[in-house]
Amino acid sequence: QDWMEKIQTQSGDGMAESWQSLSTQIAQNPELWTELQSRYLQQQMSLWMNMMGVPVTSDSPASAAPDKRFAAPEWDEYPMFQYIKQSYLNASALMLEAAEKADLNSAERKKLQFFTKQYLDAIAPTNFAVTNPEVLKLALETEGESIAAGMKQLLADMEKGRISMTDEEAFEVGRNVGVSEGEVIYQTPLIQLIQYKPLTKTVFERPLLMVPPCINKFYIMDLQPDNSLVRFAVEQGYTVFMISWRNVPAEMGNLVWDEYIDAVIEAIDAVSKISKQKKINALGFCVGGTILCSALAVLRARGEDKVASMTLMTALLEFSQMGDISVYVNRDFVAQKEKQYAKGGLLPGAELASAFSSLRANDLVWNYVVNNYLKGKMPDAFDLLYWNSDSTNLPGPMFAYYVKNTYLENNLVKPNRLTMSGEKIDLGSLNIPTLAFAAKEDHIVPWRAAYESAKYIGGQVEFVLGASGHIAGSINSAKKNKRNYWTQKKFIANADRWLDGATAHDGSWWNHWIKWLKPHSGKQTAARSKLGNTHYKTIEPAPGSYVKQRC
Repeated sequence: QDWMEKIQTQSGDGMAESWQSLSTQIAQNPELWTELQSRYLQQQMSLWMNMMGVPVTSDSPASAAPDKRFAAPEWDEYPMFQYIKQSYLNASALMLEAAEKADLNSAERKKLQFFTKQYLDAIAPTNFAVTNPEVLKLALETEGESIAAGMKQLLADMEKGRISMTDEEAFEVGRNVGVSEGEVIYQTPLIQLIQYKPLTKTVFERPLLMVPPCINKFYIMDLQPDNSLVRFAVEQGYTVFMISWRNVPAEMGNLVWDEYIDAVIEAIDAVSKISKQKKINALGFCVGGTILCSALAVLRARGEDKVASMTLMTALLEFSQMGDISVYVNRDFVAQKEKQYAKGGLLPGAELASAFSSLRANDLVWNYVVNNYLKGKMPDAFDLLYWNSDSTNLPGPMFAYYVKNTYLENNLVKPNRLTMSGEKIDLGSLNIPTLAFAAKEDHIVPWRAAYESAKYIGGQVEFVLGASGHIAGSINSAKKNKRNYWTQKKFIANADRWLDGATAHDGSWWNHWIKWLKPHSGKQTAARSKLGNTHYKTIEPAPGSYVKQRC
């Protein structure tokens, strides 16, 4: 109930409107609803007959689509639980088909399907002790110890205000995640700029500045040595700099979008001065890519050309295909946020985290409810999920501007539509060699949307598509060299045609990226052991203090 209330709050009136639209559809199209109900009742009758020992062939959709939530043998060993499972799956199929066949426009139908699935996922019999045979069997085997352990973990999580996805005691930023050696060499109230220690005797002249998303902590790009993008780039001979965004406190709740743009410009200036290079290389990840492109467009409007190459990792610039997160964004939602944050205030990191978790609720919510609370098991230690739980606050005015001008109105790609930091911006003015990476199973930045976004960059673009999702596809260690990726020399108009003509490669896309980056990086020069310079002196060791501030 608490979870569904959160979803309803985050959607504004979206969930209520979706249920109302479904009711209207039923009233306006009773024939469809009668046909769906008739089929459902036939399936239920077949279940009852089978329960009574009278074999009846069922056309239940569950037999054709196994559900991993019910994979344990206990669900089929006991007739009562077999009935509970099958009855739930039949009812789910009925509701999902009703949502799919609703006579609505594509956006409204997508919302209806999303909220219907949220509801169905929440009421699944797997999520309740009395209707989950695995939970009951374990409770009997442990003489109630599993229930006691689960209640203890539930109370602990209630105090934290979030579901534990990993053993959080196993990790600490700066101890075993975010451990690449370096120094904070520049600091403002909003960012710390980290310079990493070289690991090679020579380095490329042009350094690499990484701009992470401001809605998460930067150390997703520097987890542990074997899966750190930072360490990988340093080992290839790059002087790497990283922006660490502040987890903003209440007194910074008045910050606006332009201040994030200015922070990136300040970081570019600092990196250029420290390296004594007129142009540097830059990489933007997710929202960091959106902010980076905006900052470079501001610089271009001022007649400044400070970046030799740009890498975009799962970044959206064109928002007409925004993915599942679109269900939360509508005019009422944006108007509500603008009103709410008119005088400042914070968007809590927990609110953003739950919105993103809802996009994969079975994997990121209910899986842990069952495992942690009903079965009393401790979650495994997993660095990526530790990072995922380390959410950050955002200034309300900045967030309201961002969602209005990107997700809602798609203004970023409209030349001279937006004024940022005093300049009219045009992404087409960015005549910069760009490598745009997307992940094939990304539910936050759909790969076709990332492909469409890259069309608005003025320079030569190379597109790379990786396997897996938003994080696992991006942070795909070159040392482990798993999964695969696709490349093609041509960047053509249609994303699907691009994929049809692309070549598949085994391993990590990082290897391809680093080869692409080298021609834009200048000649080799002796690595300097002293970080910063006389104007940018070391402040504290990496990963710095900003990244350690928790919500």
